Amino acid sequence: MNDFATKVLWIYIVLLLVGGLIGFFKGKSKVSLITSTIFAVILILAAIPGILDYSLRGKMVNIVMALLLIVFAIRLAKTKKFMPSGLMLVVTIAALALRNIFK
Repeated sequence: MNDFATKVLWIYIVLLLVGGLIGFFKGKSKVSLITSTIFAVILILAAIPGILDYSLRGKMVNIVMALLLIVFAIRLAKTKKFMPSGLMLVVTIAALALRNIFK
């Protein structure tokens, strides 16, 4: 991953964790906190050089972000509320696109 793609990934990780914390504190959702933490840890492992093979890192990030796209889309469809699922859907699309355009 190049520097820009790595920066985008780290920003996304922070936003994912912040979203989980907001879901926990505002909505009392432990599931939101646990889910965001698990996905963030997986993405952190992929972001740190030397832990995983270079080619595996990029593929793993794309797969995790694609899974998160599905999760956020399903939640948005169920709740019909843009916040927070819709916002995270847009952020995930943007992060995934930026990471892959500027490899």
